[in-house]
Amino acid sequence: MKKRLFIAILLLTMLLPACSGKKTETNADAGSAKGDGAGTGAGTTVTAWAWDPNFNIRALELAEEAYKGEIAVNLEIVENAQSDIVQRLNTALSSGTPKGLPNIVLIEDYRAQSFLKSYPDAFYPLTGHIDADDFANYKIEATSHDGEVYGLPFDTGVTGLYVRVDYLEAAGLTVGDMTNVTWQEYIAIGKQVKEATGKQMLSLNPNDFNFVRMMVQSAGQWYFEEDGSTPNLEHNEALKEIFRVYKAMLDADIVKLNSDWSQFVAAFNSGDVATVPTGNWITPSVKAEASQAGQWRVVSLPRLQTEGGLNVSNLGGSSWYVLNQDGKEAAAAFLADTFGSNVDFYNTLLADVGAIGTYKPGIAGDAFDQSDDFFGGQKIYSDFTSWMADIPAVNYGIHTYAIDDILKVEMQKYLKGEDLDTVMASAQAQAEMQLR
Repeated sequence: MKKRLFIAILLLTMLLPACSGKKTETNADAGSAKGDGAGTGAGTTVTAWAWDPNFNIRALELAEEAYKGEIAVNLEIVENAQSDIVQRLNTALSSGTPKGLPNIVLIEDYRAQSFLKSYPDAFYPLTGHIDADDFANYKIEATSHDGEVYGLPFDTGVTGLYVRVDYLEAAGLTVGDMTNVTWQEYIAIGKQVKEATGKQMLSLNPNDFNFVRMMVQSAGQWYFEEDGSTPNLEHNEALKEIFRVYKAMLDADIVKLNSDWSQFVAAFNSGDVATVPTGNWITPSVKAEASQAGQWRVVSLPRLQTEGGLNVSNLGGSSWYVLNQDGKEAAAAFLADTFGSNVDFYNTLLADVGAIGTYKPGIAGDAFDQSDDFFGGQKIYSDFTSWMADIPAVNYGIHTYAIDDILKVEMQKYLKGEDLDTVMASAQAQAEMQLR
């Protein structure tokens, strides 16, 4: 009996290690198995911060799967809200104690110059890791400082005008009538559509100046002079024209106002508006209403009737940055091997995430030439990438959102009857005083 008990205990002791449970795989565990040099499990741990799990973070996960670089990399992805990233970066970098910061961080293009100019030594230049000529020029402009490229350009915010074909047809119009038009022509068509269908032309949030930013870049202008710091408001003819267009749309009663993102999306998903002028990133939201399949098309953005006015623009978009600290070489290698050079990866990004990158060789793949039944068989991604090539490069400067806040107040004054030149002079004076 004792002998049998001894044998049972011995067997149990031998089995315990095998029955101790399966180890949960973390991002770092997964990263240790990636790439030609990353299979040893002894790679450098690279931490990345980003927002939006279904877009930016998913893109990082796909990059991790695609990585085949010589440097072994264990990738750890940490989700943060964009506002939290901005706050944490500013707090750490201004204090001079970057401990706890990631190796890779996603930064919105409108905010990039603020970080690069305020903390010039905090970021690791990627000039020697990527070929800037391989990326859209307007993105390189946004991610560079003092002759160095610091950001690896990611997604484009190339814009388009999403149009309801059935509403146009009810007004006796075609998609061709909406192609390459001016904003004045757009307003006239909006009146026809509303008379025929009772539908508004678009939805706008008075407290969100995406619309204004999209329009001003279409004319190759911004809120600042080319130096990115001198306010350019009072004599900015493109900005004045935008104010006139905004008021004309409201006066024509073709605008459905909204107060937040959910109301904006609901406006077109519910069929209340005939068009959506915005960045290509809205495509998944448009397609979310399956009952409208076949009723939408995408044409080029209307243009301003000012010098340099084009039917193309950008709205939003972000890029990847490497902090200048331990692990920077591995982080740069990871980005260069994936977002910086992998053509197949960009096809996967489009198919899986719907992300249109700004790496020129990557957006020439087969995935970008596919037709989309939801849009009546239109090759929308091919159209977006062709428009992207013509987006004007501008210097976003370091105070885009501060100028937004000034212009929102002045816009309301203008809509209530104040003279346009007066409100623009007021905006200029406030900007010069606040942003010294």
